[in-house]
Amino acid sequence: MLRDTEEMTMNLDFSVVLPYWFVLLKGLGLTLAFTTSCAVIGSIGGFVMSILRMSPSRLIKALTTFYVQFFRGTPLLIQLFWVYFCFPIVFRLPIPPYLSVVISLTLYMVAITSETFRGALKSISAEQHDACIALSLSPHAKILYVIFPQALLRAVPPLLSNVVSLFKESALISSVGVADLMFVGENISTSTARPVEFLTTVAIIYFLVAFPLTRLVGVVESRMLRRYAY
Repeated sequence: MLRDTEEMTMNLDFSVVLPYWFVLLKGLGLTLAFTTSCAVIGSIGGFVMSILRMSPSRLIKALTTFYVQFFRGTPLLIQLFWVYFCFPIVFRLPIPPYLSVVISLTLYMVAITSETFRGALKSISAEQHDACIALSLSPHAKILYVIFPQALLRAVPPLLSNVVSLFKESALISSVGVADLMFVGENISTSTARPVEFLTTVAIIYFLVAFPLTRLVGVVESRMLRRYAY
C-alpha cells in the first residue's frame, strides 16, 4: 500500500490535464454563471431585505431578522440539500438541480448582503434624510435616487468580498450533480485515477479567479472610496 502511494507520488504528470482543459473551462464557465447571476439577484434582494429590517413594524423586522440569522447561521450545504431534496416533497413541485442551486445560492446571498447594506444604510447621515423631506421627495424617489446610490457606494468593498465567498462556496453545488468546475474535476480525477493532478488544477483555477477579486477589494477600498469620504 505504501509502495503504491510512493510510486503514484513519483509518477506525477500534470500533462494529463491538458486534454481536459476545455471541459474544465466549461465547468468554470458554469460556476461563474451561477456566481454572477446569484450575486446580482441576491444583492438586489439583500438591499430590499435591509430596508425591511429597518421597518417600524415589529412583525416585519422580526421576520426579516429571523430570515437573515437563519441563513447566516446554517451551513450552505444544508440549505442546498434542503432545497434540492425537501422542497419538492413539501411543496409537491419538481425542481431541477440547476434551479435548486439558483434558489439556495440566492437565498444565502440575500442574507449576507442584507447585513452589508444595513451597515451602509446606517452610515448615511441624518442630514440626507432631512434633505429628502425638505425637497418633498416620495419614499420611492428617496430610496432610489438618494439612499440607494450612497448605500451601494459604501457597500462596494464588502459586496465584492461576498461575491468572492459565494464563488468559493459554489463548489458545494457539485454535491447535487451540477456539472460545475468541482464536479467536472472530481469526475475526471476518478475516471483517470489522477486525483492529485486534477484536484490540484481545480484548486489553482479557483485561486486564479478568486485572488484577483480579493485584490480588487483592497484597491476599491483604498482608492475609489477615498474620494467619497463619509
